Amino acid sequence: MKTKERYVFLQCKECGNRTYTTHKRQKATYKLEKKKYCPFCRKHLPHKEHKL
Repeated sequence: MKTKERYVFLQCKECGNRTYTTHKRQKATYKLEKKKYCPFCRKHLPHKEHKL
């Protein structure tokens, strides 16, 4: 069985820039949050999901 996925942006919590895209399951109810490098802030910061 194939799972349906959708693409989402990851937005920096500090500056608000959307620098990464990723995918997650379509029926997932949680908000995706990852610690990634922000080239604008020049730090590793939490990035939260934002719709396309």
